[in-house]
Amino acid sequence: MGSEAAAAIPSSVVQQSFAELEKQRELITSCTLLWKELSDHFSILQQGLEIKSEALRSKRQSLDASTGHALDSLRRRELSIDAAVDLAIAKLDERRAAAVEALSATAAGGDELDLAEKLRSLCTKMDFNGFFDLVVAKRKEVELLRLELPVALANCIDPAKFVMDAVSGVFPVDKRPVKSPNDLGWACVLVLESLVPVLADPELGTVRPLATRNIRERAREMAKEWKMWLEQHGGIESVKPPDAHTFLQHLVTFGIVGKADKELYQRLVVNFAWRRQMPKLAISLGLEDKMEDVIEELISKGHQLDAINFAYEAGLQDKFTPVSLLKSFLKDSNKATSTFEDHYGGGQTTNYTCRKEQSIIRAAIKCIQEHKLEAEFPLESLQKRLEQLEKAKVEKKKPSGGGPAAPANKRTRANNGGPMPPAKAGRLTNNVHVSSPAAPAFVRSPSAHTTYPAAAPYPYDSPAGHGVYGSRSPPVIRDSYRYPAEVGPVALGAPYHSPPMSYPVYGNYNPLGGYNNGVAPGYQQAYYR
Repeated sequence: MGSEAAAAIPSSVVQQSFAELEKQRELITSCTLLWKELSDHFSILQQGLEIKSEALRSKRQSLDASTGHALDSLRRRELSIDAAVDLAIAKLDERRAAAVEALSATAAGGDELDLAEKLRSLCTKMDFNGFFDLVVAKRKEVELLRLELPVALANCIDPAKFVMDAVSGVFPVDKRPVKSPNDLGWACVLVLESLVPVLADPELGTVRPLATRNIRERAREMAKEWKMWLEQHGGIESVKPPDAHTFLQHLVTFGIVGKADKELYQRLVVNFAWRRQMPKLAISLGLEDKMEDVIEELISKGHQLDAINFAYEAGLQDKFTPVSLLKSFLKDSNKATSTFEDHYGGGQTTNYTCRKEQSIIRAAIKCIQEHKLEAEFPLESLQKRLEQLEKAKVEKKKPSGGGPAAPANKRTRANNGGPMPPAKAGRLTNNVHVSSPAAPAFVRSPSAHTTYPAAAPYPYDSPAGHGVYGSRSPPVIRDSYRYPAEVGPVALGAPYHSPPMSYPVYGNYNPLGGYNNGVAPGYQQAYYR
């Protein structure tokens, strides 16, 4: 019977049944794959939602903290307003009495007063012209001025107005009927810096200057006038460093930093990054979120020592490691010097690059010492190389044979057919431009505020274990606190169009002009530390 039943089922029915089973299997497989895809998709969506939710929570916490900080700041500002008013009222009678006393002292023989007393007397009498003239006249006592100016300005009935009146003859534009060759930007910066602690809020400190609405409006007008002058005279590339510095310090002193001008501030900071106050000014100008961009731009231009200063000021030294930047600076200097020597050659060029290498090494040593990097970057190899260069320089000065030694600062013409250094490389003056068929590459030591050819080879890969404001014109004036009529730094490998005229930080030697009057003067102390 069984065989008969089996024989009774046609084969087509069996094949149809298997085909149906195959369709069911394919459907189950397809459903399984679809379920897996949907499961993975929803899992990804869930992870994305969790990430976004965490980001939102983080932003909310940040906003809560920012709101709390802002509310606390507003409460403190409210308290500070009352305190500031009380303070102003309390000092008004005191300053009025001091003004009368100062007038009496002047009538009795003011010429016998010392510098501090003269400054206080002029501030008390609100004699801003006499005050500024005295600051300029006492440029050799700049360190004493820096100590006494804030004390003297505190005696003014209106310190903010007094300072704006004092600098208005030079900033935002020079209005002097007879302009002397001396640049007075240094005096403007010094006075503006000295005003900062005087205007400090009793509760918030220097973050909020105590300046009236009229004072702020006048300060904004002065800043606007300077920006218009800048546009009319060729933009940032043509501005002198002291003028740019005065403008930025003016903004910070009177608390008139504008958000719309952040790009301008950043460009000015980068262009004059070698000035010692620029890292602090950058923070005060609200460029905290742009500091990484600033540092990367400085590194790309070969200004590694400046980048180190900015990294420390912004707390980014972990991301921009100082040791690697120092090694990069020394390596780039070595390459630039080799290019210069290969192009020009000759004994005078060797002396030239030797002196430049000494300046580079000293700048690197100064940077290491300032930031206490001796443990990570030992100084032994650099100091040893410096001694070798000094000995080599002494040996070259010794007379050869029996004849007298040729003067070291004279340019000797080569008669051996070899190429000569540029004819005016050692005696350039301000605003002189030199063009050469094959311009050498230069590297700048930011701490020295100058541009010069890079270093010759020396060992710097040891195992782990800036600022002078000199003047080249006129050469007889060697006051380190003065701002020169400087030209901006030349980037590594850039064409040598307009060399700066400032002196290196470790002495009065001008890399482009030798020593003044043929004599190596004494060490110039930096104006800003």
